[in-house]
Amino acid sequence: MTRVFITIDTEYSSGLYTGPSAADRADNFARSIACNTPQGPAGVTHKLEVLAQYGQKAVFFVDPMPALIWGVAAIEDIVGPIIAAGQDVQLHCHTEWLGLAGASVPLRLSTTGHDLADFPFEDQCAILDYARTTLIAAGAPAPVAFRAGNYGADDNTLRALASTGITYDTSHCPALVGASACRIGLTAEDRDPIGHMGVIEVPVGTIGTIGGGLRHAQITALTLAEMLSAIRHARDGGRCNFTLVSHSFELINRRKLAVNPIVRRRFGGLIRALATMRGVTTGTYADTPPAPRLTGTGQEPLPASPVRTGMRIAEQLLSNTLYGSL
Repeated sequence: MTRVFITIDTEYSSGLYTGPSAADRADNFARSIACNTPQGPAGVTHKLEVLAQYGQKAVFFVDPMPALIWGVAAIEDIVGPIIAAGQDVQLHCHTEWLGLAGASVPLRLSTTGHDLADFPFEDQCAILDYARTTLIAAGAPAPVAFRAGNYGADDNTLRALASTGITYDTSHCPALVGASACRIGLTAEDRDPIGHMGVIEVPVGTIGTIGGGLRHAQITALTLAEMLSAIRHARDGGRCNFTLVSHSFELINRRKLAVNPIVRRRFGGLIRALATMRGVTTGTYADTPPAPRLTGTGQEPLPASPVRTGMRIAEQLLSNTLYGSL
């Protein structure tokens, strides 16, 4: 049985932040969490409804750092519906909010930075302790898994997670090694869960690209056909885990507040297909966490296909032209 982890980074947008007022928070929530549009909501509530309709599980990596500005209630509004729906809440962290909060930050840090990896080990421990404590205060169970905002973790992050009591990290994206903010000491060849720096690192899924590269398994980066082919390839090759990435706001254009029907169909089609796919189930870190590979070299990713690649390029062009970027 191959367990698919549908991971959803659930976060207010620091890029849309305009001030500390309640009205600013409400607007950010509407654009980044609820994703309210004239066509109806397409954010967290919508995803919870689709998951419930087909009896599937997902992992919501919730960022509690905006509580620095808007208080814990801003995070309770996110965590509450997810827990009520019986889904998994784990820890996310965008350190950009430290700069936005300025002098009001209740942490003594030795430096500033954009990503978690910009901070020394001691500062990362303090940041992660604050984030963990805040997430629990917002109603979530004690988290056991983490993903850094922007994938911006390093080996010190993993050591800090271990010291905080968090067992799993999923910030390593093999397809983006050298092209993202991640500085974890793993390579593009590390594509299966592996023990590293005191935690179990769970890499984001990949597929092969024409020319020998890799493409990351994100809802906005792959077509539905590519995602399903990658999952079947993992199942048929005996891979135990496959991780997909999404975001709370990915089904809309946040600035235009308009649904992107192409990406919305991808998400719905994925959940519907997983409900009936033989030999595949969806998992959570709370109940069915990924297991590290103990032997062997691991399975190669789904090979590149000129047909699938061509269809993706055409679909992405249509999506970006008609509906714009996130």
